[in-house]
Amino acid sequence: MAHIYVYSPSGAVRDRAAFRRGVQRLQAMGHEVEVDPAALANWQRFAGDDATRLASIGRAAASGADVALISRGGYGLTRLLPDIAYRQIARAIGKGTRFVGLSDFTVLQLALLRQTGAVSWAGPALCEGFGTADTADLSDGHGGAPTPGGPDDIMLACFDDMLSGAGEGTGWRLPASDITALQGRDGLLARKAPLWGGNLAMLTSLLGTPWWPEIRGGVLFLEDVGEHPYRIERMLLQLWQAGVLARQKLVVLGQFTEYRLTPHDRGYTLAKVVEQLRARLPRVPVLTGLPFGHVPTKVLLPVGTSVDVLVEGREALVLWGHAGH
Repeated sequence: MAHIYVYSPSGAVRDRAAFRRGVQRLQAMGHEVEVDPAALANWQRFAGDDATRLASIGRAAASGADVALISRGGYGLTRLLPDIAYRQIARAIGKGTRFVGLSDFTVLQLALLRQTGAVSWAGPALCEGFGTADTADLSDGHGGAPTPGGPDDIMLACFDDMLSGAGEGTGWRLPASDITALQGRDGLLARKAPLWGGNLAMLTSLLGTPWWPEIRGGVLFLEDVGEHPYRIERMLLQLWQAGVLARQKLVVLGQFTEYRLTPHDRGYTLAKVVEQLRARLPRVPVLTGLPFGHVPTKVLLPVGTSVDVLVEGREALVLWGHAGH
């Protein structure tokens, strides 16, 4: 089984029970789990001060582990971008370490891609991916039977595929609105296009900085959490007005969760945002429903790998072969 190095480059771990559960679950799966000495550090809102978290990234790169797995996202990596040893991380990746994470981790992934071209993996964090409780109470609060909890089976299967090198792609069923928007277009939508993206807010924050990857002809995937549709539209407009979106082969929207509409919105929904985006990108297909984001069921995606994207009826397929192997 795999050697997994757990470290905390962003926010402080507040849910230590989830942290322990995540470590124990990985161990129960047969993996060797090595926990960074500063993984549970706490300074302001961060997992240690900037120097502490920089050192933890360096230890993850030097660990020789099969996987360097973040404990959680939050915020903090943007502060570190000028001082991260990207070449050290790229060398570790070249020797077989897969760096895995999401959310705040997006900025490190994209900066790494810009600086070195190295491939990392958009995927779970320890606490939210492996540390979820075994059961979850029903949200209605009326004393109903508990619903099953624990890590999602699809996420676990994708994680195993990444470890073994067996995974060659992912797929999902498109909503009917996507089929309508494609207007009968079927088959290959992108060929040997670099896959990149991640959390929309974190990605947009890099625009105009030295850490922004200048990718043309790519497959850009996006997700976010806790952002109202108008904020999502505002960030998409910034990317569109900067010319980023029109330079892509394809835009793929994942899961946008944990926001609340109000009566003031008067029918303004995320679906309306997608309609506006498609109207502004007549030559760039926009697919939705990618199972990735701040949700239990998520696939793992190799950021920086060339992919083919096909649509076959209602099925969308992103194919990358043996990425990182």
